[in-house]
Amino acid sequence: MAETRTIGIIAGNGVYPETFARAARLKCPEVVLVAAAFHEETKPEFADLVDAMEWFRVGQLGKMIKFFKSKKATEAIMVGQIAPKNLFDLRPDLRTLMLLARLKERNAESLFGGIGNELAKDGITLLPATTFLEDLLPEPGHVCGPVFKKRQLDDAAFGFRIAKESSRLDIGQTVVVRHGTVLAVEAFEGTNACIRRGGELGRGKDTMLVKVSKPRQDFRFDVPVVGPQTIETCITAGVKSIAVEARTTLLLERETIFRLCNEHGISLHAVEDV
Repeated sequence: MAETRTIGIIAGNGVYPETFARAARLKCPEVVLVAAAFHEETKPEFADLVDAMEWFRVGQLGKMIKFFKSKKATEAIMVGQIAPKNLFDLRPDLRTLMLLARLKERNAESLFGGIGNELAKDGITLLPATTFLEDLLPEPGHVCGPVFKKRQLDDAAFGFRIAKESSRLDIGQTVVVRHGTVLAVEAFEGTNACIRRGGELGRGKDTMLVKVSKPRQDFRFDVPVVGPQTIETCITAGVKSIAVEARTTLLLERETIFRLCNEHGISLHAVEDV
């Protein structure tokens, strides 16, 4: 009989962890899920969806790996964000200190890539964060809400180019545009703050949010995500159109996204990288 597949979940905040757990159970019924939860981040009720869960502080890498190994996990996945304030309030253990000392840059890509390398040293493979969730990645074209018109398609192509360049420079993966003008670029403050700032500057039906993946993005730990909160923020900010990169952007709570877009006239379109 084949050995049971055991996956360690590095569980951040939001609905992403539970979305992954439910999809994993559906597509791989024999899977064993063990979760590393983080104080002030992971929902306590997530424990009901996994076989084992232990709580950690951000920065306790050695303890987390020891937990995964004790549960015989040979794979791991990062799902859900960690709030920036917690990333800057690290109380690192020895293994984390050694990792940080080896990093030339301390951005998200180098830090999470380093964590992946540390997991690999103990025989744990870090999976793409889209594992079991491929059906939540939209294909190119209209997704929901009103269909894009030519002016919106032009703005989507313009915003796509800008966001790709911004993300290449590690600034951010989201921009807000209107009629060929950049209104806001995401940086450390995050997507929702970018939406609010852009909406305030360009309030009106033609204001558009564009979200892309980085060039050469490592999908093990950095996947563009749109969820109901993104749509609700757009509604409040007066942003009426959303363009995401096709096949790389996760639509979490898809049914709620579709309902909100249809009720409030928000256009959602997936753009193909060419």
